Amino acid sequence: MDASLISADVQKQNSSNPECWEARVADANDAPRAVRDYLDTLDDEAFGAAATTKPKFTAHANPASQWAAARKGPAFFAYSTNNLIDTDHSIIVDVDASRSNRTAEAGAMRKMIDRTEEIFGLKPNWIAADTAYGLSGNPVWLALKRKILPFIPVFDEGERTDGTYSGPDFTWDYENDRHICPGGKEIKHTRRTYSDPA
Repeated sequence: MDASLISADVQKQNSSNPECWEARVADANDAPRAVRDYLDTLDDEAFGAAATTKPKFTAHANPASQWAAARKGPAFFAYSTNNLIDTDHSIIVDVDASRSNRTAEAGAMRKMIDRTEEIFGLKPNWIAADTAYGLSGNPVWLALKRKILPFIPVFDEGERTDGTYSGPDFTWDYENDRHICPGGKEIKHTRRTYSDPA
């Protein structure tokens, strides 16, 4: 699984911070069908609803595109093409477009796995991907829900901004095989009995 950036046909000069947009009143039902479909897409998980963070810039002519900085050059508006590849046969099995952010790309992965199994009856035994697909819920979904072995580095979401401790604040006591909190106390393991072993 991998994604490539595709440049959107938008210039930065025709964009602004979303908070600076003037409120316009228009009835979406009066718009042509193509415009209504496009507006519905903006609320799709692969586009506008993919991330809760506000974008730095939004293109006036193409608000579904993402302001992205990659390729060690200047930032630009782009989309991601997510490719599901059969490595045994060197075939691209499915392609799905999304915004260029981790949440959208992880959603595209799930959609393509479901779609290729439904349409072609293909289900991978394992998936290899980069950290863009390593959001905490994605490897769990692959392993537990779909029974697919993930070879994906997990994206570290451990840094907290709510005043609680982050993962790096804890230390590992190798001699005693335990974690120690920043206050010097041992983190004790607790066990629960579940009625469903899964």
